[in-house]
Amino acid sequence: MAYVPYGWQSKNENLDIAANHGQQINCFGLVSRKNEFFSKVTINSINADFIVDFFEDFSFKIRKQTAIVLDNARIHVAQKVKERLKYWQKRGLYIYYLPPYSPHLNIIERLWKELKARWLKPEDYASFDTLKYAACNCFNQVGVNLKINYSKYC
Repeated sequence: MAYVPYGWQSKNENLDIAANHGQQINCFGLVSRKNEFFSKVTINSINADFIVDFFEDFSFKIRKQTAIVLDNARIHVAQKVKERLKYWQKRGLYIYYLPPYSPHLNIIERLWKELKARWLKPEDYASFDTLKYAACNCFNQVGVNLKINYSKYC
């Protein structure tokens, strides 16, 4: 279903929006204040195993010490993730967690909002394939043609 942040209707008018149920895409991503974006898209659920696999791959790709700041989502603080922290640190990848209840400090939330509110168009939601294509295209354009000035928000 398309992201609809607001709408208009006349008094006493019923407004219906059809809900589509079907395949969905899920994305896990990391973004820097310089608009460097790393992501992985899946049709499966994002769980602790997904997070571990993502950071395993990511930890071998970094070329300098790297700090990642995550929120306290259950999958981010799962035992499987915590067990891998020391191995990732040996590779130069350090994971830190935001204080609880501080989504305003999580800059990727701004990226998700821009994606839903501005970058994806209503026609992108026509089918699973068009949505996946449009989302992946946006992800590839972050830092190139799609940029966010994070200093405006934090």
